[in-house]
Amino acid sequence: MDTKKREIVAAIDVGTTKIVALLGERKENGKVEIIGFTRYDSKGIRRGEVLNPEEASTVVRDSIVDLQQRTGFLFSEIFVGIAGQHIRFLKTRKGFNRPSYEDSITANDVEQLMLDANNIALEEGKEILHILPQSYIVDNETDIFNPIGMMGRRLEANFNIVIGNTDSMKRIRKAIGQTDMDIKIKQMVLEPLASAEAVLYDEEREAGVALIDIGGGTTDLVVFHNNILRHTAVFPFGGFAVTKDIKTACGLNEQVAEEVKLQFGMAIADKAEDNLVIVIPAKIRDRESKEISIKNLALIIQSRMNEIIDGIMFEIENSGYADKLGYGIVITGGGAMLKHLKELFKFRTGMDVRVGYPGEHLTGNVDTINETCYATGVGLLMKGFDYMDNHRNEMAEVRFVQNIADADKETSTETKVEEAEAADVDVEKKKKKIKEKKSGTPLLERFKDSLSKYFSDVVPESGM
Repeated sequence: MDTKKREIVAAIDVGTTKIVALLGERKENGKVEIIGFTRYDSKGIRRGEVLNPEEASTVVRDSIVDLQQRTGFLFSEIFVGIAGQHIRFLKTRKGFNRPSYEDSITANDVEQLMLDANNIALEEGKEILHILPQSYIVDNETDIFNPIGMMGRRLEANFNIVIGNTDSMKRIRKAIGQTDMDIKIKQMVLEPLASAEAVLYDEEREAGVALIDIGGGTTDLVVFHNNILRHTAVFPFGGFAVTKDIKTACGLNEQVAEEVKLQFGMAIADKAEDNLVIVIPAKIRDRESKEISIKNLALIIQSRMNEIIDGIMFEIENSGYADKLGYGIVITGGGAMLKHLKELFKFRTGMDVRVGYPGEHLTGNVDTINETCYATGVGLLMKGFDYMDNHRNEMAEVRFVQNIADADKETSTETKVEEAEAADVDVEKKKKKIKEKKSGTPLLERFKDSLSKYFSDVVPESGM
């Protein structure tokens, strides 16, 4: 298939514990096929925020290089997730009087409201990340969700403005920009919104649902009702807090504590066998091996998870939507993989609970990627395709994903000159035109040069 006609998007989830880069293609049925993805342990990131761009950029570069190697595709623009406690919501209302009552409200009118909302005054050091319409008002009619086609003199809208710290966003941009690969951020997306895109159903958003994304460093909450994002919150602890509790209580190093949690941990102590013990071999001379009770391990985990769940429920109740969640709670993220966590949530909250997987929106071989820990990454791809749909005119002239072999072929001046000689045309003029159009070294050669210090071999022109 011609790459020019394929809808392909690149995305990267820069998380506290892992960095996941993905390349996805939207098929005719609207679902996304994962062309390839890579996963690397994070560096320079804490509680969802990039703190050390130098360290983070090294892992980001390795992840992107690996993805391009695996897939055989170059890409120059990427969709990036953003999270952290610096994220805030600001509510505002914008409106204007239309020149004529008789003319129907158009998409341009709605777009004008969006532009007005973008011009609000912010505190120093803050940036707008997303502008989310909540509802519209046409004259005296309120709670309108789509005013296009209606008639009215005055059009207003209530907005939720997602804002973040400029410094935090700069560090993400720096981590991506320092990869020396000419990768640009096409859009930053709030990570819990991306996760919601990947795991929630339309019926859940309509009737009311709370999505809880349990990451390594943070836990994100978003509440939907009537298909509108109503509330969000970020908690400064996630799966890594559980790991640290195990490390401290059991006297283990961090890596072993994480492995013990993943292999033997469970969220409900009553589910653990009383007499079952795991043995951790000693790695230091003259030290004895450690014996850890599975029951005690579960008690440690349950204690921390109870604290997280109680904090989430307190926030949901304060949102004013606790009694409007017809579909209860959906849990996702890497922390949702903990055994019996669904049952604990249901017991502590009294709500219906399900675990959210991204496979519903995927096609092809989805077994490897259909895990809760990849919900944000898949959601970023879906947000990327939404962006393409909303910016068709802009995207029509831009190709930011390209097959490596095709890219090299298109930029090969030698091939073009040979064709000019064969056609018996003025070779010098042809060379001059080529040089003006595509100056410098062919794209694949530049790509090889930029990677030479990291890899001895480069992607074959046929890709993988």
